[in-house]
Formats: sequence, C-alpha cells, structure tokens
Amino acid sequence: MKNVKEFFDKIAVDRINYRKKRAYYWESITKYINYFLTDDKSVLEIGCGTGELIGKIKGKEKVGIDFSELMIENAKKQFSDVEFVTMPAENLQFDKKFDVIILSNVIGFLDDIQKVFDQVFQVSHSRTKIIITYYNFLWEPIIRVAEFLKIKKKTPQQSWMSNYDIENLLNLSGFEVYKENKRMLFPVKVPVLSFILNKFIGVLPFFNFFTLNRYVFARKNEILKNTSNKYSTTVVIPARNESGNIEDAIKRIPNFGKHVEIIFVEGNSTDNTWETIQNVQLKYKDTHDIKIARQDGKGKGDAVRKGYSMATGDILMILDADLTVPPEDLPKFYDALVTGKGEFINGSRLVYPMEKEAMRLLNTIGNKFFSLLFSWMLEQPIKDTLCGTKVMFKDDYLRLQKNRKFFGEFDPFGDFDLLFGAYKLNLKIIDLPIRYRERKYGDTNISRFKHGLVLLRMCWYAAGKIKFR
Repeated sequence: MKNVKEFFDKIAVDRINYRKKRAYYWESITKYINYFLTDDKSVLEIGCGTGELIGKIKGKEKVGIDFSELMIENAKKQFSDVEFVTMPAENLQFDKKFDVIILSNVIGFLDDIQKVFDQVFQVSHSRTKIIITYYNFLWEPIIRVAEFLKIKKKTPQQSWMSNYDIENLLNLSGFEVYKENKRMLFPVKVPVLSFILNKFIGVLPFFNFFTLNRYVFARKNEILKNTSNKYSTTVVIPARNESGNIEDAIKRIPNFGKHVEIIFVEGNSTDNTWETIQNVQLKYKDTHDIKIARQDGKGKGDAVRKGYSMATGDILMILDADLTVPPEDLPKFYDALVTGKGEFINGSRLVYPMEKEAMRLLNTIGNKFFSLLFSWMLEQPIKDTLCGTKVMFKDDYLRLQKNRKFFGEFDPFGDFDLLFGAYKLNLKIIDLPIRYRERKYGDTNISRFKHGLVLLRMCWYAAGKIKFR
C-alpha cells in the first residue's frame, strides 16, 4: 500500500499532461459513465486522481477523494466546482449518503477491496448506484509490453480480476450486480480505424469479449420490509374498443398498498367504450377512485402518457384493457417494486404456458426475437418486451419524461419508450412472469407486420443511441 501511494504521489506532477495525451481512452470512460447520470444526483468518485472524470460528469453535488495529497492539490486547480478531499478509500468519513459512487480503474490498486466495498456500503442508500470500471485481464500482456516500450506509464502490479471476482466481492459486502458491459476494442486514436473498431465492431458479440474496459453496475442487495402499505398506486388502463372488459377490470383489480387510483384513457373507439367507462365511473364512485379521460392523439403510448400526466400515485402501472394480463397479478408487481427487487418491473408472458388462443405463432416468434435483441442492447435479461404491464415509481417516470427527447417519441405502444428510458436512467429492470390469458372480448389492436416494422425501426434507432454511440 505504501509503495502504491508513493507511486501516485510521484506521478501527480505530470498526471494532467499525461491524461491529455491519452485523452481518447480516458474520455471514452467519462462519456460512457456520464450517459447514465443526471444533473440532480449526488456523486462520489473514489480514487479521483487529478479529477478529470468527476469534474466532467453530471451531478448536482460532486465529491472526489484520493489518498494522494498531491493528486488532490492538482484536482482542485482544475475543477473548482467539485469538492476534493484527501481520504483513504478504506476509511470513508462522510455523514451523508450518495446517489452514485464511482470507482474507475482503481480497484486493482486497493490493498483490501472488500474493506473498501464495506465502506461504500455505509455511504450508500437503498437506491444508490455503484459504477466500477476496470481492465480486462486478457490485456495484461499487452499492457506490460506497452509499459516496456514506454507507450504507457509503468504502474505497480494490480489485482487482475474476472467478472466473477468483482461480483463475489460486491456480494460479500452487501451489493448485487445488475448489469455489466464491455467497451473499447482499440484504445489508441487512429482516425477512421478507431471509430469503426470501437463504435461498431467492439460492441458485437464475440468481439466484445476482447475489449479492454469492463463496467460493473451494482446496488445494495437489501430486501425492504414493512412496505406493504407505504405507497399509493395509479393503474392506467388504455382502452380502445374494449367496452366488454371495462367493468370486469374494476371488479378484478384487488386492493393493495396505501391506495389504488384507476385511470381509464379511452382511445377513439368505434364501439361504446367511452359510454361504458362513464357509466362504470358513476356506478363505482363510492368504492373506487376512478378517473377518466379521452386521449388527444393515437396509439397506446399516447394514452399511457395521458394517464400518467393525471396520476397522483407514488407508483405507476399499466393494465391493458383486454385483461390478458390478469388484474389479480398487479399486487405481485407492487411487491417486487416496493421491496427493492427491481426498479422497473416488466411483465413477462413467455415463461408460463399460455392459453391456446392467447398469442398467435408469429407474435410469439416476434416477441422472442425482440427479447434477444433487447437483452443485448440493454445489457440486462429482458424476456418479453411487449407485455402491456410495466411498473415503476412515479419519480423515476418524471425523470424519464424529462429525458424522452433523447430517444424520440415515435413509439406507438409505449413499451420501448419505457424500456429505453429505464435503461438510460440506469434502473435495475427485472421480469415478472405472469400467465397470459385469452382475450374474452373484442379483437387485438395490433397489426403484426405494420407495427412490427415500426418496432424494428425503433430498435435500429435506439441501437445507435445505446450500443453504437
């Protein structure tokens, strides 16, 4: 440990110029991490060096610590808007908890990684995100050659760890890893070549295995209890030509949580759905909190956004009016969210056997295709992208709404809009299996080929924003 500190004190003098000369590599890390941050979060970087990463990322309150006094002195000269403190990672002295904690290319130099993670746990709250970057151990021989040729500054020997090692150490300290990624196939800037290799080739399966940088995203692994009546919920029900299902939805939605608000949003029906919604609201006004509206635009996504704009609940849910997702399952979604098992709960119809007419063959094939595509894009397993029931906290949705222009607003269903938005917010997405039922009234509003092409176009556009950025 003493030798490591002496090394970093020694290189602190020319650290700033050294990083500038190799800005292509370092800026790629900064850009990737910044992608998941917002201006309303408090951020701590452990092992900040001369402050380039913490100084350039988003955050309302930014703190950088390092055990090298000389590194901290140089960091303060560069970034006056960041609080820099000389402090060892093994003994964090803060009386507050941070929303995001970053350890970038530092864990390999730590003498006791688990002890540091234990300290990180103490300054984390239940929704804190931990972001760790480190080298792919396959690159060690190449790095040593680069040091020998003086292309790269020689560093003390590091702990070279696999993904499993990092995940295991985090688990021992009370964290769970919910997402991993790999980037940077060619860490030197060569015009055109670097652009092609890193932006397009390096993100593809197989090639991705050989990339230099590893990213690990973790959060506290604690199950919250005594939360069954803590939050109120808004259930938004988009309804187009669903008059035969409206009253049944009211009868079948259970009471759960602190309070349940139901919002019907009618969408240009050609049957008497709007009249039925009005009658049901009046009939159940003494027993249910029901609000109603007619959407201004077209498509389920527009209806959901209309309903969410009226919502007063702490938690937002979608229930398709066809009731193919059983309303009786909504408490499962509530429990998964409020107990901290996930931050975006995505219904999955592709686990349990379906009723015979619940989903047509081509729809099933399409859903499985989008499942594979989304699992690759979002770096988390997503089994069913188009299940109508998706659940999240309202405050997360409001953040997603502010950032919606990043992906655009051309999703007619709203499913991809929410999934892409949850990824951008760095939320833990989990699937919740449900039994998908046959529609009892009416016909589907989905055109397999027309809407399938729209979804493919959206995926192509989103891939450019997520993988090929």
